[in-house]
Amino acid sequence: MKILVTGGAGFIGSAVVRQAIAAGHSVVNLDALTYAACLENVASVAESPLYAFERVDICDAPEVARVLARHQPDAIMHLAAESHVDRSIDGPGAFIRTNVEGTYTLLEAARAYWLDQGRPEGFRFHHISTDEVFGSLGPTGKFTEDTPYDPRSPYSASKAASDHLVRAWHETYGLPVVLTNCSNNYGPFHFPEKLIPVVILNALAGRPIPVYGAGENVRDWLYVEDHAQALLLVLAKGAVGRSYNIGGENEARNIDLVRTICAILDDLRPADRAYAEQITFVADRPGHDARYAIDPARIRAELGWRPSVTLEEGLRRTVRWYLDHEDWWRPLQARQGVGQRLGKG
Repeated sequence: MKILVTGGAGFIGSAVVRQAIAAGHSVVNLDALTYAACLENVASVAESPLYAFERVDICDAPEVARVLARHQPDAIMHLAAESHVDRSIDGPGAFIRTNVEGTYTLLEAARAYWLDQGRPEGFRFHHISTDEVFGSLGPTGKFTEDTPYDPRSPYSASKAASDHLVRAWHETYGLPVVLTNCSNNYGPFHFPEKLIPVVILNALAGRPIPVYGAGENVRDWLYVEDHAQALLLVLAKGAVGRSYNIGGENEARNIDLVRTICAILDDLRPADRAYAEQITFVADRPGHDARYAIDPARIRAELGWRPSVTLEEGLRRTVRWYLDHEDWWRPLQARQGVGQRLGKG
């Protein structure tokens, strides 16, 4: 296939780009290169004849239409999004613009393109979303594809809105779509403002390792390469109009996750004292969801997918990657907002 990937210079998008090209697909990477994007994420495939890059904002309708007309993709994988909850608390406008208006613009461009191409049967618009649209769980239960939406932050509300738009364009206009909602991703090329990179890099720098509240919030962690594999599988074999929850089956409290990372660092990069001594509890995030957990039964039963990387193995791979790639993360620490406490409300 020829796949248009929006947000392909971001964390998850770049993993999709790399895996798609490795599988022999042609990829057009459409990215506005905002603060969290990094073309170094796709440097390993940038010279491939299967790769093309277009610096375009998904809110720019004429430019999106130009890219579609020029490259004529067989499918669109929509990953471009503002995604940091803390930033959404401080500046929700950017999240509404990119996640809601941008998705609308892309849907309209995709619909026009699909119609102009004669409604090709194999065309797909794959919208990639988050489990945060479902809200917060108690100590038991898991999100399924039928869980009612209950977003609690400007970020999750904007993603919920984009999910609804995609479903509406399928039901109203017949646009062939598939949707996925994933749990928390981690792994190589994770932007340094997110929890796991913050823990690793603060530990190495000898700075306090911030943990929100008491660290009791629970997340289901999904290794990014596993996620990219699942996304390409859904694109190829998912049923039109269907949604699939993609989870890592690796639940952990934040405090336990942080302590595990510290223990891995103690092993791989020993310091004068245990890294866990740098853990510092800080004021909690407003509206901090207590627990996320995904039931991936549908994707397992219908498409045969399960995550292959355990949390312990994935964390060790991730820590080792950051230890070996200081040349990647060091320049990113100078970008606006990185290393600062955001989202105090």
